[in-house]
Amino acid sequence: MDYVYTTTSGSIATVEFSCEQANALSMELLERLAKELDSLSSNEDIKAVILRSAGEKAFCAGAFFNELVQVDSLESGQRFFSGFARVLCAIRNCQKPIIARAHGKAVGGGVGILAACDYVFATEAAAIRLPELSIGIGPFVIAPAIERKMGVGALAELSLTPDQWKNAYWAEKKGLYARVFENTADLDKELCYFTDKLASYPLEALVEIKRILWKDCPSWDPLLFDNASITGRLALSPYTKEKLKPKNSYNLGI
Repeated sequence: MDYVYTTTSGSIATVEFSCEQANALSMELLERLAKELDSLSSNEDIKAVILRSAGEKAFCAGAFFNELVQVDSLESGQRFFSGFARVLCAIRNCQKPIIARAHGKAVGGGVGILAACDYVFATEAAAIRLPELSIGIGPFVIAPAIERKMGVGALAELSLTPDQWKNAYWAEKKGLYARVFENTADLDKELCYFTDKLASYPLEALVEIKRILWKDCPSWDPLLFDNASITGRLALSPYTKEKLKPKNSYNLGI
């Protein structure tokens, strides 16, 4: 079942997304996720947001493959890849700290979402990979978020080795993850303690901290949407179309 669902506990909101295909994000789910984050940003009863995905396997497989293969024009390509741009902008513009819970592997746009979040708890299973180059495109929409959080060197290492997974401790060392746990039980225990502490602090102070964290980052609009156009154009290439054919068994490995 595909959904975006929000629950609240006191002043902490938890936004959960789900897709049967390894929590990949369709255009509809991306739109709903962006709108939900925009709504929580202006909700004065909420002090912080937890972003998580459903299930026990992958955190997020990135773009929804069934929609990617249907890109057949510059317009549809730009529209498809702009979904992640909208979500990243919503995370960046949200007035409240966003805490991500990465319980499993993240691919492509899933890595970008984690990079945009303000603080990330992860398990040892939360390996990451940017496979875009292997199908003839690139992680252009999410690149600014990854560069900001992890640096140009890490972005290059991930982008230019599209077939390689980087483990959770590598991601922690590079700054993507704040803390890595052996299992989800330990993660959830610490996440609960962490967010309970956040809930005890004044909203105004948390809003100002969020502002300070992002003060050196210029607006991502229109940058990410321009980058979505680049990705959309490359997705029309014969190389990419060939790679996306079922006979080539494009597999994210999650």
